[in-house]
Amino acid sequence: MYPIENSSDLIKNKRKQLFSREMWVGVGRNVFFLGLTSLLTDISSEMVTATLPLYLLLTLRLAPLQFGLIDGLNQGASVLVRVASGLIADRWRRAKEVATTGYALSAITRIGLLFVGRNWLALSGVVLLDRIGKGIRTAPRDAMIAASAPSEKLATAFGVHRAMDTAGAMLGPLIATGLLVLAPGSYDAVFVVSLCFAIIGVAVIALLVEPSARGAPSTESPPVSSQIVVQLLARPNFRALVFLSSGLALTTLSDNFIFLALQRGFGLSLGLFPLLYVGTALVFMVLAIPIGRLADRLGRHRIFIAGYGLLVVVYGLLLLPGLPPIFSLGILVLQGVYYAATDGVLVALASAIVPEQWRTTGLAVMTTGSGLARLLASIGYGALWSYLGPSQALGIFILGLSMSVLFAWVFLKRMERNVNAIAK
Repeated sequence: MYPIENSSDLIKNKRKQLFSREMWVGVGRNVFFLGLTSLLTDISSEMVTATLPLYLLLTLRLAPLQFGLIDGLNQGASVLVRVASGLIADRWRRAKEVATTGYALSAITRIGLLFVGRNWLALSGVVLLDRIGKGIRTAPRDAMIAASAPSEKLATAFGVHRAMDTAGAMLGPLIATGLLVLAPGSYDAVFVVSLCFAIIGVAVIALLVEPSARGAPSTESPPVSSQIVVQLLARPNFRALVFLSSGLALTTLSDNFIFLALQRGFGLSLGLFPLLYVGTALVFMVLAIPIGRLADRLGRHRIFIAGYGLLVVVYGLLLLPGLPPIFSLGILVLQGVYYAATDGVLVALASAIVPEQWRTTGLAVMTTGSGLARLLASIGYGALWSYLGPSQALGIFILGLSMSVLFAWVFLKRMERNVNAIAK
């Protein structure tokens, strides 16, 4: 028999083993808990997101341009605060506190959903506040992930996080669908359950995530100002990556428009609409880690560009007439592979070329550009759909995305070669 104190040590050692680097493919326990936070928060947000498109278009009878405005806010309103939150987190070394504030703000907006009713302008305001919360938390969270993993496993670490994040994106629509099946039209129930998941997510990051090592703000560090952003954009590789990621986002449709095109083109049942999100999320979740590992081994730029190449194929399939409904499953698979090959890999590309002390700000600048581009893309596509029709609008986006992919391939190949040379 072991002494009592030894059994206590044994329990502690088992707990350490459970959250050891080896257990989590060498990326650190913080990555797991940040992923768990995102999983719970995404369950909360996707419960709402998966029910909004049909509710806005079929119940509130909004025009495509009005829907594009709300969808644009959902896609890009977070740009309003991303750079500011990144600067604050870097200057005061408070990434965890800033990220927690963002998660808490998004949780509070779930209460607002219970009171706006069918007022689409008030609903737009709630979506705006929720996305501001996302803007506050995203860059500090990603900087904490980058700081918790070895540099050679950055894409793997972000793959682990995105896999857990996407598990939430998959479960959210399933839970929302189940609630609406049990109690048709009871959106209040969806919002209450969504609030519960959001609160638990805030508790995880507040209580279980370890803050990055920090000291007092350095007197030698530049003050929090736009000069930091100017200095970062003065770096040729980073500046070009910001422009390229923004250009790709500007020619990328949101999932809402793609799924609406699937529903219309293939005549899918309205009751199955929320499950389209589940299909894409499932593929993303399964492939995020292996594709992240593949990117670390074969070259992140190759995997990133291949992902956008698949997105061009998705758009092309949506334009083809008379395809059987089974093709909708293939489109969902390609969409999920696209996310696995681009979402975390892009952040890994940026993390490798931004100075560590200003990594949060750098990631915020990059995601601000792409977020603003997504906002403009949703509004632009909604306008083109209203005035030209969905097929013509999609054709314009295919052309723009194809050109953006070609430019990105030429630059990223050169950039990653330079980064590897410096590392050696």
